[in-house]
Amino acid sequence: MSKSGSALGVLGSLALAVALAGCAAAIARNPVPVSLEGQAQVAGMGTETIRFWGDELPPNSEAIVKEKWAQTRANRPELLARGRRPVMTSLALSGGGSDGAFGAGVLGGWTASGKRPEFDVVTGVSTGALTAPFAFLGPKYDGVLKEVFTQSDTKDVAIMRPVRGLLGGDALASNAPLAKVIDRYIDEAFLEEVAAEHRKGRRLLIGTTNLDAERPVIWDMGAIATSGSPEALDLFRTVLLASAAIPAVFPPGFIKVSAGGTTYEEMHVDGGATREVFLVPTQFMASKVDGSLGIRPIRRTYIIRNGHVAPEYKVVKARTLSIAGRAVSSLIKSQGVGDLYQLYVFCKRNGIDYNLAYIPADFHDTSTQAFDPVYMSRLYERGYQMAASGYPWKKQPPQMGAN
Repeated sequence: MSKSGSALGVLGSLALAVALAGCAAAIARNPVPVSLEGQAQVAGMGTETIRFWGDELPPNSEAIVKEKWAQTRANRPELLARGRRPVMTSLALSGGGSDGAFGAGVLGGWTASGKRPEFDVVTGVSTGALTAPFAFLGPKYDGVLKEVFTQSDTKDVAIMRPVRGLLGGDALASNAPLAKVIDRYIDEAFLEEVAAEHRKGRRLLIGTTNLDAERPVIWDMGAIATSGSPEALDLFRTVLLASAAIPAVFPPGFIKVSAGGTTYEEMHVDGGATREVFLVPTQFMASKVDGSLGIRPIRRTYIIRNGHVAPEYKVVKARTLSIAGRAVSSLIKSQGVGDLYQLYVFCKRNGIDYNLAYIPADFHDTSTQAFDPVYMSRLYERGYQMAASGYPWKKQPPQMGAN
């Protein structure tokens, strides 16, 4: 749940201390050998295509797209009525820790404006991954998002265990409280709701980082939900928790996979380690797909950046962790802005209407803890009011011409 604000920046910097504990015993695991990296299949999920690398088109990308449009034709024929171009709307939710309250507020205000569309594709990373399933299922879950992002505090998310982490553990804090929050809302009934929407041709995609491979992974959560596997619910929850796992601060998500007849464990962490926000692999070319399927959809993408994009002045104490924390938070912010530019280039190349929202520069971080309900309530309300009054979405990334 990466955040460029000071609270999580300090937590993130603590990860640097792990490097000083190199003499501590590592937790035993059986990682995938590099020679089998491309063959690993999630255990218990059969051959179902439930994930792919986020930095390249999957080899079966054409089949994936054809299946989506076949489902759309069968279940949403109004989108493909003769004589009209279908409008396909996507929503991309970034990381940002407690700043996820902004995105939750924007969604609630968007509903209140009466102009919120049904999203064809919803993607999420980190705190955006926790928001995405509820955004995907629509306005009836706005109340859940408001509750989670205005009434939670740090103890509802993490339990600090720095000594255990430095003496051979896999993290400086436990995210067991966050896992309980996920389990509370994501149950079998919720999974079936996601499955029903997936069968209509809609897609819910969540990003994690395969830390061994240093590569982004995109999970098709609807494919998990429709798989029929008894492991589906646990995997769905694990992916969400892993996407929000700040490396070294929170435990990674260990996912059992099989390759070459042997079972291994992959290590997945915060999707923001490789992508702060994403849509699909940037190699995707809409014109090629449209031509092969004989369609010409109007595509619109809405991006909610759960954070600031402009530099924020703050005096840094001349102490190791303060310096490291500020450097880490600056790096996260710069990467996030860079991802907004990458998405802009992608949208321009594919003729996609680009729309961006982010926390205004005049809204300052006043949080007194990593997850401060007072701060998050104020931020939620700001996002809500912006959207409810008809937010003028930015058509370009920050600092690129007039916004």
